[in-house]
Amino acid sequence: MSANPSFTTVDLKPELLSNLADIGYSEMTLVQAETLPHLIAGADVLARAKTGSGKTAAFALGMLNKLAAASFQTQALVLCPTRELADQVSKEVRRLARSISNIKILTLCGGTPFGPQLASLQHSPHIIVGTPGRVLKHLRKESVSLDMLETLVLDEADRMLDMGFADELDAILAFVPNNRQTLLFSATYPDSIAAVSKRIQREPVTVDVTDDEQPAQITQCWSSVTRENRNAELVRALRAWGGALNLVFCNTKLDCAAVASYLKSQDIVAVALHGDLDQGERNEVLVRFANRSATVLIATDVAARGLDVKDLDAVFNYELPKQAEVYVHRIGRTGRAGKQGAAISLVEQREEWRWQQIETLLPDAFPRHCGIPDAKRSQETLSPEMATIRINGGRKNKLRPGDILGALTAAGGVQGDRVGSIDLFDTVGYVAVRNADVGKAQRQLSTRPIKGRKYRAQVRK
Repeated sequence: MSANPSFTTVDLKPELLSNLADIGYSEMTLVQAETLPHLIAGADVLARAKTGSGKTAAFALGMLNKLAAASFQTQALVLCPTRELADQVSKEVRRLARSISNIKILTLCGGTPFGPQLASLQHSPHIIVGTPGRVLKHLRKESVSLDMLETLVLDEADRMLDMGFADELDAILAFVPNNRQTLLFSATYPDSIAAVSKRIQREPVTVDVTDDEQPAQITQCWSSVTRENRNAELVRALRAWGGALNLVFCNTKLDCAAVASYLKSQDIVAVALHGDLDQGERNEVLVRFANRSATVLIATDVAARGLDVKDLDAVFNYELPKQAEVYVHRIGRTGRAGKQGAAISLVEQREEWRWQQIETLLPDAFPRHCGIPDAKRSQETLSPEMATIRINGGRKNKLRPGDILGALTAAGGVQGDRVGSIDLFDTVGYVAVRNADVGKAQRQLSTRPIKGRKYRAQVRK
């Protein structure tokens, strides 16, 4: 098989291949090339691959290829350790499934009201993506049936076990048919993963592409700070090394909120992702960052697990993590697909022992001590080109991205090339537009009916 084989070399349904071509997926990534033939053949698979390797598309295509859309039964279940990862997986599955008529994909996560989920489950979804705790709650209340399940996926299985979901996984397995395909995707292979695989999989095909993946090109360095000047030094570091998309890691949700507030006071458009946000707030934070209307995302490790934002320019460790291995996960979010990335850490004297542990773990990475230079780039580097407008209508109002784009561009409105990504959730939608056009865009969306109804449009800041 060639280094980058085409999706046409595997036995996918024509409608899936056509959709892949439409969204620009032509060549398979390494993990897709190694796993898809086995997934399509119905084998159990135990795969080790890094975040951002294309593993979601691999197992999603495997599920969708054998899905019977005419049968309104839950045929596939994807379990994820966090809400953020579940939301991203759902979004990718929907994108890959858009050529299949009448398919229902439902996300079941904690932190969201139980009642609306019960209403959505009146008609069984074809695919459920969720977190173990919430899925188990529905199973015990008999609002979800897995009697006809054909595919079970554990995504980021290592992290699921790290977060203490072993008991929930065992309980869910009691509701799952024995005659199923079971897929485990993990970034690492601790003994616990091997034990789980042995217990729940049948002669799995083992795939490990981590050694063959292109190594990340990440410039790493650390700078000495004090408790008093840490915030100011973070701003200097952002202005020296930052780009259009920057991720700042904090160890606590309180620090996330405080750092975000400080950056905003310095005229840096920043958003924070932590455990105190409800699901709607979390969705908005991720949308604003991904659509480039915020240049800095501040997050804890748990909140950022599963975050997959393309072209992330730099990662900043406001604080070093307590475990050296977590540092590797943090910085691995930049420098992907052969692109250059930067990882900058702020280190107090009392934290230097943690840095020594990291250097021991990464003997070949040559992280170096560096002073923070004065910014060589202008303030505009950290100024987003886009702004986000929220609309109080979404998928349940039968809105589609084309409807929103049509309202924006109608009758001398905003030019189409000034509009960025459009994201729709159940009851709310978001659209990114160029900053210079945000006033006109808000007026268009507030005054022009969309499918015969007017909606409120608010600029999010």
